[in-house]
Amino acid sequence: MTVISGLAESAAGVRAPTRARRRSWVRRSAIAAVIILFAVELVVGWPSLSSALSQLRAPHPGRLAAGVVAQLIAMGAYARMQRSLLLSAGLRVPLYRHIALAYAAHSLNETLPGGPAFSTKFNYQHMRRFGATPAVASWCIALSGILSTAALAAVTAVGALASDGTPQWYALAALAAVAILITVGVRKVTRRPEMVEPAARAVLARLNRVRRRPAEQGLDRVRNFIAQLGSARLTPGYGVAAATFAVLNWGLDAVCLWMCLRAVSDDPINPTQLLLAFCAGMAAGTLTIVPGGLGIIDSALILGLVAGGVETPTAIATVVLYRIVSFGFIIGVGWITWLVMRHRHPAP
Repeated sequence: MTVISGLAESAAGVRAPTRARRRSWVRRSAIAAVIILFAVELVVGWPSLSSALSQLRAPHPGRLAAGVVAQLIAMGAYARMQRSLLLSAGLRVPLYRHIALAYAAHSLNETLPGGPAFSTKFNYQHMRRFGATPAVASWCIALSGILSTAALAAVTAVGALASDGTPQWYALAALAAVAILITVGVRKVTRRPEMVEPAARAVLARLNRVRRRPAEQGLDRVRNFIAQLGSARLTPGYGVAAATFAVLNWGLDAVCLWMCLRAVSDDPINPTQLLLAFCAGMAAGTLTIVPGGLGIIDSALILGLVAGGVETPTAIATVVLYRIVSFGFIIGVGWITWLVMRHRHPAP
């Protein structure tokens, strides 16, 4: 048995370096393929790229400043959306703290691998510091994501209608139905949180069975969490305000893209075509795990602008300038804000 085990260990020792060499070869081949692809794209697209760089050398300062202001107001609109939700739960927090949280959480979301998880945790921690209960903080974060996604869909639908397009009415009807059901469900749960207890008890029992724990273990904490939902009532006034700010967040972001186009060129473009290009780019960014949607959002925006009648060099210059403002500048402000918040409120 000793000899057999020794032979097995020797074979395993031989296979390990072989696997390591194979992985190394695959990694090098992938890197080489990416470099070759970029080199080919650079050679093929160099005329357009050089023309775009020449346009970027002297953007119109006033229009560029207007784009920066639009982006700053867009971030403020997102902060006000979350503030409206917390106000609906009876929690009053100074606006500047919401704005700081919006910038810092946005930077975590856009730049870190798995950014949404870090951003959600950061949001939750600071809403708890604002005085929100665990249930209210979770409710606010979840509803913020739902409102933001629905607002982007609404802006896309408006752009399609304004451009005499034919949006998929069944998709819009389904979106409206889902929004209504979510709204009604949220209001019912927050008014009568005890109606959730039977389902929560059943789920908890199954989890405890898997964990080999008593069926009732943790039920008190679940009941406490459910009871906290009673304070998270989304009143019609605050609900409309939150939805309006969610739409403004996307709309002003699109205005920033438009001002960046105006800053590098006077080429005409139909505003609705630009809006559709913007929505296509943002939608593409939600389907990628690459931080910030780098490469994905940019390509979608360029293709959308070109389809709207903008020349390729101008489209490239516009998107580069827009990403400098919306990604580079805003992310930079967000990380500075994160450092300040980290210094003032160190994590336990």
